[in-house]
Amino acid sequence: MNIRRRTFATLGPLAALGLLAACGDDSGGGGGEGGGEGDFVTDLTFGTGGTGGVYYPLGGEYAAIYEGNIDGVTVTYTDSGASVENIGKIFQQEWQLGIVQSDTAASAVAGSGEFEGAQVDNLGWIAGLYPEAAHIVTLAGSGIESPADLAGKRIAVGDVGSGTRAVSDAILAAYDIAEGDYEPFEQDFSSSLDLLRDNNIDASVFVVGTPTGALGDLAATNEVALVSLDQDKAEQVAGESLFDVYTIEPDSYEFLEEPVITLSVAAALVASTTQVSPDLAYEITKATFEHSDQITLAQGALIGHDFALSGQGDVPLHPGAEKYYQEEGLL
Repeated sequence: MNIRRRTFATLGPLAALGLLAACGDDSGGGGGEGGGEGDFVTDLTFGTGGTGGVYYPLGGEYAAIYEGNIDGVTVTYTDSGASVENIGKIFQQEWQLGIVQSDTAASAVAGSGEFEGAQVDNLGWIAGLYPEAAHIVTLAGSGIESPADLAGKRIAVGDVGSGTRAVSDAILAAYDIAEGDYEPFEQDFSSSLDLLRDNNIDASVFVVGTPTGALGDLAATNEVALVSLDQDKAEQVAGESLFDVYTIEPDSYEFLEEPVITLSVAAALVASTTQVSPDLAYEITKATFEHSDQITLAQGALIGHDFALSGQGDVPLHPGAEKYYQEEGLL
C-alpha cells in the first residue's frame, strides 16, 4: 500500500477566479469531449478540504481503503479549498475524485452560482456520505444571539473554493444583511476558529459534519455558543435553495444545552466520468460502503445505503455507481 498525501497552499481570491475562468475556457480543461477508454487512469488524485475539517481526514482514510481493496489503483489525497476547487480540478482533468457539498455539485452541473458560464459536464455522483450542518459559532460576550446580530460584525464566511460561502450568503440574506453590512473573512475552517479564539473575528460560519472535533477543542478552552436560526427563516431559505432544515441536537456537543436550528447539505463523493472508468467507479462505490466500518471519524457511522442518493438532485450518477446501485436494488 502506497498512499500519498499532497498539500497545496490555500487558493487566494484571484487564483480561485482563475480556476473558474479556466473551467469556462473552451480552449482547454475538461469537459465531455473526452472520456474514451484511453483517457481513463488508475493513478488518482483525491481532493478533500482544509486540514482542520472532516473532508481531509475522511479522504485520507478512504484513500487507504481504496488502495487496500481495489487492485492496481493508487490514490493521492490532498487538502484543498473544498467543493468548488475539487470540482474545478475534476473538470480540468487534473484531479479525479473529490468530496463536495451536494448543492455545489448541483450548481456545477447546472452552470449556475459560482459556476456561472462554466457548466461542468464530466462530474459523476458516487455517493452521498452524511449530512453536513451549517454552524454559526461565536464566543460568549460577543452579543450575537441571533443571525440578525451579525450585522456590522467580522464574520468568517468560508474558504475560497468551498461551498460554505453559499450557505453563509443565504443565511445573511434571509436576515437582510447584505454585502457591505459586515466584514467578511475568507478563511478555511481551522483558521476561522483560530481567529475566533484570538478575538480577531466575531463569528464563524462553516458547514461540516456533526459533531466536529475542532469545535469541541475550541469549547475546551473558550465559552462557545452556536447561533440558531429562526424556524421560519430556515424554512424560507430551504424553500428557495438546495439546503434542508436541520437540527443540531444538544448531545452533539458537550457545551450545547438546547437544539440549534440550521441548514444542511449532503457531503458527497464525486468522480470524473472522463478519467475514472465505469469499472473503477463501481469498485470505488462498492468499497465506500463495504468498508465504511473502517472509518474512525464519527461521520463513518452515518455512511450507508440509506443516505447514498440524498442530495443528488440533477447530478448524474457515474455509470459505475449506477451499476452498483442497480445490483443493490437501490434504483
